Amino acid sequence: MEGQKPLDDKKFNGAQREVDTLITGALVLTMDRDHRILEDGAVAVEGGLILEVGPSRELEERYRARRLVDARRKLVMPGLINAHTHAPMNIFRGFADDLPLDAWLFDHIFPLEAQFVNASNVRLGTRLAIAEMLRSGTTTFNDMYFHTDVMAEEVDRAGVRAILTHALLDKPAHNGSSLDENLHMVEEIMQQYKSHQRIGMGFAVHAPYSARPPVYRKAKELADKYSTQLHTHLSETVWEVETIQREYGRSPVGHLDNIGVLGPNVVAAHAIHLTPRDMEILAHRQVGVAHNPQCNMKLANGSAPIPALLKMGVKVGIGTDGVASNNDLDLFDEIRSAALAQKLVSGDPTVMDARTVLETVTLGGARLLGMEDRIGSLESGKQADLIVIDLGQPHAWPHFDIYSLIVYSLRGSDVESVMVHGRILMEDRQLQTIDASLLYDDVMALRDQIRHWWTARSRTRTGA
Repeated sequence: MEGQKPLDDKKFNGAQREVDTLITGALVLTMDRDHRILEDGAVAVEGGLILEVGPSRELEERYRARRLVDARRKLVMPGLINAHTHAPMNIFRGFADDLPLDAWLFDHIFPLEAQFVNASNVRLGTRLAIAEMLRSGTTTFNDMYFHTDVMAEEVDRAGVRAILTHALLDKPAHNGSSLDENLHMVEEIMQQYKSHQRIGMGFAVHAPYSARPPVYRKAKELADKYSTQLHTHLSETVWEVETIQREYGRSPVGHLDNIGVLGPNVVAAHAIHLTPRDMEILAHRQVGVAHNPQCNMKLANGSAPIPALLKMGVKVGIGTDGVASNNDLDLFDEIRSAALAQKLVSGDPTVMDARTVLETVTLGGARLLGMEDRIGSLESGKQADLIVIDLGQPHAWPHFDIYSLIVYSLRGSDVESVMVHGRILMEDRQLQTIDASLLYDDVMALRDQIRHWWTARSRTRTGA
């Protein structure tokens, strides 16, 4: 972190407590329940936890730091939480753009994944995604994909925080030859990481149109058994709603409620096409919603009724989705879209105000993932997951309202340093645990393989 000072032994006395890191002189946005903002604030970190947040003068008197950081003209705030990702899909960025979801998914992505999703490519895509997320201030992400054992290794190596859920479908996909083998594999990985401080494991069912009730029931049974998450796509498109209505006689939400799998540990991604009754069910069952505004807009799927869901007390977080349908993992860009899109579709400029939007990507995201006691705000006793933003930029001045500044003016590229569990993962815009430059040649080589395979496949299918 720029501004780090060497210790001055003459300054400290025996009454001071030694801590790992003391960040001082910052504009500190806590995102705690009291919405505390400190103009000249400090954060003391020890053993991976936030020891105290308060005025700089008080904390400088109270603590002696092994690492003292001068953060004047910088903003310190909680790390951002990406509520819905498919991190390994970074290798497919820009492959099938400008298509409706059903054509994008069934005609392009599913065939592509069947050919190229393997442990090696998942590792490459995950590492690239983590580098991108760290560079734009994401410290926690909630993922749905395959080869979660490999993903966990990359998360552990990079030092970020994640919940990894293995995607289940009717047809065996990428891991294991049957549903039971897939579930057993997830259970084994879960046991391996059950005591990990930064990695949580869970279960995912892709969507009601790609997985029948037995898949959902088995996944929910195990999610409940292990007190972990069940992650699913839900009510994303009109096509999905019509398909499920035709097959089961209910809306997708009504269908999952009817088979008994909705509950507080369920995270529903998208939740766009909801009836009033659907929203009542989600609120009653305490289901959380991962809102993905840019993906929803890009695929022309619609706008989720987020203001209404929040008013009903539904837990809402913000996600980017995968870059094959977004096409980036920058949550600063995402929250701006979340605010502007809701104002546009409602015709009401007061909905999704800046503070509300910022909460969905910090403390609200933590609530969604059942982690509000650990992350999402800067408070004593919580995990030291924080980001330092450089305010020495023309677009950061003046600032009358800090929430407005963050949501409408700041960018992911303004993030200067990132800390997760007290460990600095990016300092002065330099990643500390990943050399992203080493990934680019491998990613482009894979790009060439994908192009060659897709061209050959297309020629075969057309008889050319």
